[in-house]
Amino acid sequence: MIFLADSPSWMITPVILPLIAGLLCFLFSRRTFVIALITALINLFVACLLIYQLLVFGTIRYYIGGWRPPIGISLRTDGPALLMLLMTAVTGLAITLYARGYFSYRIADPVRGSRHQHQQRYFWPLWMLLLAGLNGLFLSGDIFNLYVTLELIGISAASLAALSGKPASQRASFRYLLISLLGSLTYLLGIVFFYRTCGVLDLGVLQNTAINEPGIRAALALLTVGLLLKTALVPLHFWLPPAHANALAPVSVILSALVVKGSFYLLFRFWFELFAPIVTTSALNFMGTLGAIAILWGGIQAIRQQRLKLMVAYSTVSQLGYLFIAFPLSRTLTGVPVWSAVIFIALTHACAKSAMFMAAGNVYLHLGHDRIRNLDGVRASLPITVFAYGIAGVSLMGLPPSGAFIAKWMLLTSSIDSSQWWWALVIMAGSLLAMVYVFRVMSHFFVIPKRESLKETTPLSPLLEWPALILALIALFLSLLAPWLLHILSQGSTGLAQLFPGGLP
Repeated sequence: MIFLADSPSWMITPVILPLIAGLLCFLFSRRTFVIALITALINLFVACLLIYQLLVFGTIRYYIGGWRPPIGISLRTDGPALLMLLMTAVTGLAITLYARGYFSYRIADPVRGSRHQHQQRYFWPLWMLLLAGLNGLFLSGDIFNLYVTLELIGISAASLAALSGKPASQRASFRYLLISLLGSLTYLLGIVFFYRTCGVLDLGVLQNTAINEPGIRAALALLTVGLLLKTALVPLHFWLPPAHANALAPVSVILSALVVKGSFYLLFRFWFELFAPIVTTSALNFMGTLGAIAILWGGIQAIRQQRLKLMVAYSTVSQLGYLFIAFPLSRTLTGVPVWSAVIFIALTHACAKSAMFMAAGNVYLHLGHDRIRNLDGVRASLPITVFAYGIAGVSLMGLPPSGAFIAKWMLLTSSIDSSQWWWALVIMAGSLLAMVYVFRVMSHFFVIPKRESLKETTPLSPLLEWPALILALIALFLSLLAPWLLHILSQGSTGLAQLFPGGLP
């Protein structure tokens, strides 16, 4: 039965397979890349297969061991969950290839090769465990199992952030671990209030059943604070820039492109499915205000940075704000396209920010530093990397034909149609700030330096440059897939369909 295309048993593969791969990477340290690559390829195949099942058979629920709620553990698929799963699979495959090229380049260093060999040994199993946690988060149908996946993601991510061994990265990793644990404990306390009031934990049973009672309101507040800590929304963002900027380049990609998306995804589902009956307009406006502050503050801080990786890290703080701008716009007449915009922003950001961090890592490998004022002439040595960075920057600015262009256009039209024009001003200001910090770096790339200042280095492997370029191109042309993506998004989104009676696009 498991080999049939219509079998719900495929749903467990994205969770179990990376867990097994992580264990095998510990046991067979000389075959770690092969194990990780096979896992990433199968993960992408299964994500596509689950989307096929969704389009043909509709929403599917799988009860592990045949035990139904409230006793058993369930997995479920719908449009938003599978698009996030596909995003993780595509980006995860590119990260796997990039990490192979990155560690091969570093291990070839005759002085520090042994240290990088040690880093690689622990990177692969931790990366597989984190991938399992992300897949489980998107597919889980139980609010407590989501806590388990959050813990797996947080511990794996904090361990990965400390792999470089530098004091700065260890401090940033320890801070990240403490914040992650605080967020998890707050989330767990919210589950306690929720279970005490409702008596069940299955999302399918709980969906749109929340009532306006003190226990439910406390659960909403605690779950939200816990997830905001993990998402790094301003003013809870203080852990993100140091952790991302001081980590190894493949780890920075994982943290920025994937980890923060998981916690936001849960906020998205909780606020607009689980807690939809009790969410107030004031609460939505508050979340939108935090998003607006994040866009402006993150953009200004990105412009001020002197290191490339730190600039990209603060850019993540800014770009996350667009996801929260959609909260106050979600109950307008154009609310459904607004949530379509959220998915487009998440997908575009994952691909574009991955490409940017990969490009920053390549620049560091080539020059031995990432000081922005000393990046003159990089274009001549790393044309593919510079091209990937530029295309990713176009996507972050929201220029056509990128997926972010469609997303920002949806947000702009929704804010204007609902007479909430101040959100439109923030969106446009954020795009202008993105233009400044992207072109600030590009202006150095295209400067022709003096001949004596050019540095001879080992050529970079195609595995370092091509994954960045491919992800940047995906982000740039994501708008061409808009009808297909919107059709997937509309499948099985029962909570959104009830919230917006007009139906999904």
